Amino acid sequence: MLAAILFDLDGTIVNTDPIHYQAWQDMLLKYGIEIDEAFYQSRISGRLNPEIVKDILPHLSPEAGARFADEKEALFRQKAPNLKPLSGFSELLAWTDTYQLQRALVSNAPRKNAEFMLEVLGIKEAFDIVILAEECVAGKPDPAPYEAALQELGIKAEQAIALEDSPSGIRSAVSASIRTIGVASTHNPQVLQAIGAFMVIPDFTDLHLWTFLNSQVGYRKFIGSTGVPSRRTSK
Repeated sequence: MLAAILFDLDGTIVNTDPIHYQAWQDMLLKYGIEIDEAFYQSRISGRLNPEIVKDILPHLSPEAGARFADEKEALFRQKAPNLKPLSGFSELLAWTDTYQLQRALVSNAPRKNAEFMLEVLGIKEAFDIVILAEECVAGKPDPAPYEAALQELGIKAEQAIALEDSPSGIRSAVSASIRTIGVASTHNPQVLQAIGAFMVIPDFTDLHLWTFLNSQVGYRKFIGSTGVPSRRTSK
């Protein structure tokens, strides 16, 4: 029986890729590097900043690379004051409350970015737990962030569904043996299916998503309709 929904953040709850793309363009131009969308998708999207900087700017020292990454993320936050969630997200949150499902955020985003986005979106209290890759033994595509989420929630992989937009995120969740739905906000649906997503949706209004989710809760529909108070009573 389904017990939890595990959400990625960037590209899944909110389509931040266009803003990250602009920030990376601006930052890399300072080093004479011009990037296009194909470069961004293949070399940057879904990866951790230390890996990206080491790959694209290998001449930077670790300290200089960290300063570069911090400046890039500050630029992202400066460019992103008006973020909006993908269509259907608020309805999905309400549905998880109805069926008494746990919710986890599992993200490669740096903590400052994650906290900023949750604040702007007005969902700081929406999750039972928040797992950030930089605080795990490894980030996505390693399964460690999703394994940490399962452990903290006290559930098995078969009791969860992950929602992910990037190849690295899907590989992470699938490697943790979690059924994974691809959100095609940033990548080609065929690519997401090829690496393990069993379903791909454009956003959270997709009827196939709702048909599947409702098939996973069964008799809990009655339980959810009795007014049982949510576990999410305080933070």
